[in-house]
Amino acid sequence: MNWLEALVLGIVQGITEFLPISSSGHLQIGAELFGINPEGNLSFVIVVHAATVLSTIVVFWSVIIKLFAGLFKFRWNTETEYIAKLIVSMIPIAIVGLFFKDKVETIFGSGLMIVGICLLVTAILLAFAYYAKLRTKNNITFLDSLIIGISQAIAVLPGLSRSGSTIATGLLLGNKKENVAQFSFLMVLVPITGEALLDMFKGGFSNVASISNIALVVGFVSAFISGLIACKVMINIVKRGKLIWFAIYCAIVGIVACLI
Repeated sequence: MNWLEALVLGIVQGITEFLPISSSGHLQIGAELFGINPEGNLSFVIVVHAATVLSTIVVFWSVIIKLFAGLFKFRWNTETEYIAKLIVSMIPIAIVGLFFKDKVETIFGSGLMIVGICLLVTAILLAFAYYAKLRTKNNITFLDSLIIGISQAIAVLPGLSRSGSTIATGLLLGNKKENVAQFSFLMVLVPITGEALLDMFKGGFSNVASISNIALVVGFVSAFISGLIACKVMINIVKRGKLIWFAIYCAIVGIVACLI
């Protein structure tokens, strides 16, 4: 992988991690177009995921500080309850990561047909969330957190958007748009970080010779900057309820991926 390919794929990762159009699906499409073997560039995947985690932390810095300040008061309060709900939402993806990771990984690299089908599923889910007219509630409940977490676990499939699935699920459960957007982006911080660390310990950087340090740096910077912009843009889009355009985009890309 050269620096130009790293730049493009870094931008793709940064944008698609937050927009509801599937980062894994687009990275796989990009890898196919460039003729890159994703498994041979695991170090790059770890780096760009770390970049998007950092961009999320930057965007929600004040919220994260407030949550930890409430947590370290060591009593049950609004912040402690919110963190508990985030933990509940992480249980399904933790189960998938611990017990089904190898099976999930076999799906990646199996061709673009599965990516296309999952993108079509993402389009349908976003369309349902857009057209559904539900009574909104003030706070995400613990049951909501678990259900949203299950949708995140299912979204490990390439082409099934994590942010799209979790946001759409939260909206279909009747939660406020701004609450769902924030919860969706915060709930992924620990799982992505944990997965990156596990891959690193398993030798994710053992193949670093196959990619230059310049390409890694370019990939990180491009993923961070594009992720920073995409995260802020996505929050505004969710608040305005414009998810239908992403449903149309996912449907088009999904059909194209199925036909390639």
